[in-house]
Amino acid sequence: MKKQVLYIFLVLINLSAFAQDTTSFYFESGRYRLSDKESDRLTEWIKANETSKILAIHGFTDEVGTSESNDTLSNNRVEFIFNQVNGKVKIREDFKTISFGENFKRDKDQAKNRRASIFYLQEKDLDKENEVLGIEEAEIEIPEDLPLHEKIKLAKVGTKIKLKNINFFQNTFQTTPESQKALYDLLFVMQNNPTLKIQIQGHICCVDWDRRHLSLDRAKQVRRFLQWKGIPMGRVSVTGFGTTKPLYPIPEDNEEQAAANRRVEIEILSK
Repeated sequence: MKKQVLYIFLVLINLSAFAQDTTSFYFESGRYRLSDKESDRLTEWIKANETSKILAIHGFTDEVGTSESNDTLSNNRVEFIFNQVNGKVKIREDFKTISFGENFKRDKDQAKNRRASIFYLQEKDLDKENEVLGIEEAEIEIPEDLPLHEKIKLAKVGTKIKLKNINFFQNTFQTTPESQKALYDLLFVMQNNPTLKIQIQGHICCVDWDRRHLSLDRAKQVRRFLQWKGIPMGRVSVTGFGTTKPLYPIPEDNEEQAAANRRVEIEILSK
């Protein structure tokens, strides 16, 4: 198979416990090309899964023939399926094929053992890809000086981004005139990323606790601006953390620390 496909004889990962789907295509004994009926099934599957992503292809055989010939046959079945789907359905770059030959728990119905199985994710589950594969993503460090739209490109679900230069009049939730540019930067991001959903998180400084729920009201004020500009309410949730998540201990040592604690952040909920 060319040439990016890696045959690896490994213990089968228990993919079935996760959110991926599986489909199988069946071969006649001793053959690695599909019958017309199964080829039609594969064609229909490809049409229905143009936006899906293949994670792995596993090949299997029955007990007829030598162990060596069955290993080769299972490889050829995987290669045949790969060549049919390649370029038509997304395939994970480092995906693995596993060819089992005779090395798997068999079904009593031999016809069910002569197959190639595709493990894949539908479009709605693509955000679970690394979870399905048990991959822990490396934390991406986002440079502080990047513009907001560039930070959003780098961010993954769960990332928190401070909205720089959004300020409020003292002890109110009214934004200052100097905040307009930052608000419009956020609006631009929401307009140009129509699937983006965020939570706006308010924080305050300098006091023991947020008696007036000012942090929540400030988050709501930012959402109010977005809604006024046409962003659907379902894409923006809000919460106020008060002084429960300070960057510096309270009471702060200076105004610089207080300003850092007194902030509005967004958390990426989905992209």
